[in-house]
Amino acid sequence: MNVTVENLGPCKKLLRVEVEPEKVEEVFLEISAGFQREARLPGFRPGKAPKDMVAKRYEKEIQDEVKQKLINEGFRKAVKDHEFTVVGRPDVEDIQFERGQAMQFAVTTEIAPQFELPEYKGLTVLRDNTRVTPEDIERALRLLADQRTEYKTVARELKTGDVAVIHYNGTCEGKPITDMAPTARGLTEKKNFWVTVDATSFIPGFGEQLAGMKAGDKRTITVDFPADFVVPQLTGKKGVYEVELAEAKEKVAPTIDEAFAKALGAENVDKLREGVRADLQNELNTKQSRTIRQQVAQTLLDKIQIDLPESLIEQETRSLVYSIVHDNTQRGTPKEVIDAQKDQIYASASAGAQQRVKAALVFQRVAEKEGVRVEQMDLLRRLQDLATQYKVTPDKLYKDMQKAGRIEEIAQQILSEKVIDLLVQFARIEDAPAAAKA
Repeated sequence: MNVTVENLGPCKKLLRVEVEPEKVEEVFLEISAGFQREARLPGFRPGKAPKDMVAKRYEKEIQDEVKQKLINEGFRKAVKDHEFTVVGRPDVEDIQFERGQAMQFAVTTEIAPQFELPEYKGLTVLRDNTRVTPEDIERALRLLADQRTEYKTVARELKTGDVAVIHYNGTCEGKPITDMAPTARGLTEKKNFWVTVDATSFIPGFGEQLAGMKAGDKRTITVDFPADFVVPQLTGKKGVYEVELAEAKEKVAPTIDEAFAKALGAENVDKLREGVRADLQNELNTKQSRTIRQQVAQTLLDKIQIDLPESLIEQETRSLVYSIVHDNTQRGTPKEVIDAQKDQIYASASAGAQQRVKAALVFQRVAEKEGVRVEQMDLLRRLQDLATQYKVTPDKLYKDMQKAGRIEEIAQQILSEKVIDLLVQFARIEDAPAAAKA
């Protein structure tokens, strides 16, 4: 067999394969013999029909099977001889095939990039040893109190920090907002809508204009939709809202006292503070561990410059789009909102795809060198965790992910995590200087 290789790009090759006539004839005889054994022709017992009759009756089928076998074997041998790792789906063309002659065909295929691993043991990373402060504890206690805030209806005028319960109708350029942005029904009209009286709630600049209103008051509010507004059709435009205040509510946060502590399951305020401190420290430890893992992975990736196969980037982009849409759907995001953001979703997925493909290729190389593997039990545990997270049965999740072609993606995630575990074990971890902790 003769193979010539042409470079079509950093990761794309054109393999021109020629199979000698003797090999073509050998495979013809092998395939024909198989048909001879299985053929069922009228008047003959299975396997007893004359060879010539079988060859004539199944001529096309035999030729197709011979051709496919030769292409598969020739391509595999060419890839093995040149030590290529194929990615994506090969494209076979220019097939010249006739019995008694050499067979020729060409295959366009993408291959994994060839690169040398740098030293990945002893990578230096910085550890942030920030500890929980009394101020952190008090801030967390205030947040806990805020979560148990009650909203008391008041007869006075609204002031900053209050909550307004309003009815509103919105227009833009004199027309209902849905004329300009059909999916933005919630921005056009709402009844009994709760909004905090401040500068950032709802639409920037909207809430603060409610200050001074009393229940029953009506007011026209004008806003400027910001350049990064979630509804792209409205960016940079003005909105006009006719607002009626249904209720004014005052936030009443509980006092942090013994009763508050007991309501949260603590014996007293001191015990509550101890529990909060422990929870905050656990969060810090988790953040520090995550940061170390990110650092060690990025440090290795930054040492390697490689060209990436386009098909893998496209595949990873599709996978990320699926993940983003699936996660938004699970959170209850309406389909029309997701559809309105499809361009942003694709752009976000495309931006992350190259880094993820590079990481997968590098981590796969480290895994091969260190003997790291993903066992079946690893995959089953991960699917169980994901099923619990998404509130579906493991069987349904498996079928959905299999249908979407994401099982291999999950296995790759597990492999990457195992490799990063190994890199952290090998790493030289140093405490960050005080100036770097800010």
